[in-house]
Amino acid sequence: MTGWEFLQDVLLVDQSPIGRTPRSNPVTYIKAFDGIRELMASLPESQKRGFTAGHFSFNIPGGRCETCQGSGFEKVEMQFLSDIFVACPECEGARFRHEVLEVRYRGCTITDVLQQTVTEALAFFHDTLAIRHALQPLQEVGLDYIRLGQPLNTLSGGESQRLKLASHLSRSQGGPHLFIFDEPTTGLHFEDIHTLMKALQRLLEQGHSLLV
Repeated sequence: MTGWEFLQDVLLVDQSPIGRTPRSNPVTYIKAFDGIRELMASLPESQKRGFTAGHFSFNIPGGRCETCQGSGFEKVEMQFLSDIFVACPECEGARFRHEVLEVRYRGCTITDVLQQTVTEALAFFHDTLAIRHALQPLQEVGLDYIRLGQPLNTLSGGESQRLKLASHLSRSQGGPHLFIFDEPTTGLHFEDIHTLMKALQRLLEQGHSLLV
């Protein structure tokens, strides 16, 4: 770009935490969970039971475990220490009702899918283009090793920053925008930096400006 006067927005992509509780995870943050839920709802067993995509969401009533309200954990408040989270005694951390977990795709329940890494999920959904396309940004920013359902509060600052980048890559930005990145290569291996640079190049090719 020749100048910033045409920029519609300035977006800061820093290393601040994204989520502070175990409820949030990468696959919901980048909006890739919708396609997975729709696929599970389209299975014959789901059709027979009257399950919709909503039954495979842990954020709304229906298929989630109501004891923990889909978090998979119960919070134990400590008087003088930080609160701790323990596995739900009803679903044992699975987050869903037992009936929902009886629906399987290629032998895997919805909880099993959330336990997969990005690399494993890309192979698992090798013939489902929409889901692969939604997950691809995580691989492009070098987060192919994280689990789809990994709590966001367990990610490092650098991982949170790259997840924010993946979120921007996964949707149409409009724009153009100015993206400001705060030390995105700190602590990364040279190969990871090479992967990150290719992701940043994609933003440039989309017409955005970068300040790193």
